[in-house]
Amino acid sequence: MQSVSEVTQAGEPTLDLKSLQQWMSNNQLDFARQYLEQKCEQFPSSHEPFYYLAACCRYQKDFVPAKAALEHARKLDPNNSRVLQEQGHFYRDQKKFDQALSFYQQATRQNPVLLSAWHAQRDILKTQSNQTAYHAVLKQITHLDSLPKALLAIQDLMAQGRLVKAEQLVRHFLQQVPHHIEAMRLLAEIGLRLGVLDDAEFLLASAIKLDPSNLQLHVDYLQALSKRQKYSAAYEQANWLLAKHPENHQFKSLVAIQAMHLALYDKAVNFLDQVLNEIPGEPITLTTRGHALKTAGRNEEAIASYREALTTNPKHGEAWYALANLKTYQFSEQDIQHMLANIQAEGLSSGDTVHLSFALGKAFEDRQLYDQSFSFYRQGNSLKKAQSRYEANAMTQELTRQQEIITSELMARYSGAGCDAKDPIFIVGMPRAGSTLLEQILSSHSQVDGTLELPNIIALAQKLRRGDRLSHQSHYPEVLLDIDPQMLRLYGENYLEETRIHRQGAAYFIDKMPNNFRHIGLIKLILPNAKIIDARRSAPACCFGGFKQLFAQGQEFSYDLADIGQYYRDYVDLMDHWQALFPDEILLMEYENVVDDLEGSVRKLLEYCGLPFEEQCLEFHKTERAVRTASSEQVRQPLYKTGVDQWANFERWLT
Repeated sequence: MQSVSEVTQAGEPTLDLKSLQQWMSNNQLDFARQYLEQKCEQFPSSHEPFYYLAACCRYQKDFVPAKAALEHARKLDPNNSRVLQEQGHFYRDQKKFDQALSFYQQATRQNPVLLSAWHAQRDILKTQSNQTAYHAVLKQITHLDSLPKALLAIQDLMAQGRLVKAEQLVRHFLQQVPHHIEAMRLLAEIGLRLGVLDDAEFLLASAIKLDPSNLQLHVDYLQALSKRQKYSAAYEQANWLLAKHPENHQFKSLVAIQAMHLALYDKAVNFLDQVLNEIPGEPITLTTRGHALKTAGRNEEAIASYREALTTNPKHGEAWYALANLKTYQFSEQDIQHMLANIQAEGLSSGDTVHLSFALGKAFEDRQLYDQSFSFYRQGNSLKKAQSRYEANAMTQELTRQQEIITSELMARYSGAGCDAKDPIFIVGMPRAGSTLLEQILSSHSQVDGTLELPNIIALAQKLRRGDRLSHQSHYPEVLLDIDPQMLRLYGENYLEETRIHRQGAAYFIDKMPNNFRHIGLIKLILPNAKIIDARRSAPACCFGGFKQLFAQGQEFSYDLADIGQYYRDYVDLMDHWQALFPDEILLMEYENVVDDLEGSVRKLLEYCGLPFEEQCLEFHKTERAVRTASSEQVRQPLYKTGVDQWANFERWLT
């Protein structure tokens, strides 16, 4: 057999697909299988040879090794659309059509242009009674057939996460075919996924002017407005869509979600109830309804909504995890047995598996069964890490550049350049370090508005990072070396204007995005009078707390204990730099000290913020406000010390 493989710099095999296709088309499956088995042995950490080996074994109707190869490929890349499609083929060829359909649907959710999976769904649904689903699939196939092949290739790159390459190709396409609506929409979607929110909003608004009847454009535009925290405008857009199509369930749900952003929880629940009246028991809607009730502090009703979702679909992992994420909910033995059975079910999506893993981790931890608990926490994190592109060393380099670029000389050069407003209070640090507790204490004060984890500073850093064009090259923080001082004032004023929607009129407001610690230099350049509070917790408690928490987004370092340990060290190093650069301007608040001496800590916190002492700050758990983080139920209770050393139960795995 000829040598048909090279190795990329990243250690991934470059398979000779031409030879593979030739062997398979000539029915030389033994040659192909021998070659692929060799590559699987040589590259056990790459999904690609296992994916092709599974297909080869399936062609030979050798389903046992095909299944093993598929399971290994999914472990390495759980959401790879072609692996999911091959798993659909695997079940289809054994005439297990329900399982096949489940995997085809998962494949097309990950990659909407995977025509083979759409055709396979069409063929299965044609023989079943679900005509609504059948015609929806036909409509999608017709839509894909109408698109230029170049746009299909671009969407395929997007599904693979190759956004920079996709951006280059779609820009080239638009040079050839200006104002192509779908190309403009795709470029906007790339911008939304990369955090280039202002450009995405502008693109979508422009596309709507060209094609005002295109509903998908309006939905995407709504999402862009929402991500930019223009919640009132997004709410108006959702209501406009619903007024045009009053029977559309999706648009009712969109109105509900935007109402939640505006803290209109009764309105949100009302619209979700309308959907449930028309689609009784719909689990996603019930779970969303539970989230709305939980955020509003209606805990028992939230639990009932989550439980109802599980009555309809016992495998709906998000509802199981939502119960666990209340932190105060206790699973019954029957619940645990249901979850254990569900997590073994064939056809379970990686998302449901992740949610169930974290829920089981919490359930067994509550029962002090720490071996089983850690096993499930590790399983959930391993699946998330396999889907992530996070590189710990790249993050270390990025944070080191902050120290190298943002020096006392640079700060002196721009002295007086920023916006002199004194109302922002930033709470920064690691997640699960007590930032929500500090926010709840401060927001209990009559002069302080609590908000949420605002993305504005990170969005500004992203804007500075990309320069004029998306690329792998970062312009930030180097761009700060010669930035126009007038822009610093403008950025500060823009931050205040963009975040105004979250305020209720108090003199001060809190931004508790923890990752803002990476950008304190930028914050002090644009808002030199802003207060900055470093919420810190001991390393083992903080790191393990992050490891066992399934974050919605933005904390990809938390999926691996080594990564989170490295990130914690980088955080401490950078905070030491900021403390040296801005002496007496950053307040360190250690969680353990707050627990030991609440009143002393509250007085210290208020004094730093220039606020008079108010008794209600000591009774923070009585403050009624929407809390949208993982600690929402914990900060609605009096302070307790039992959680300080919970990590010690898992110490043997944390070395």
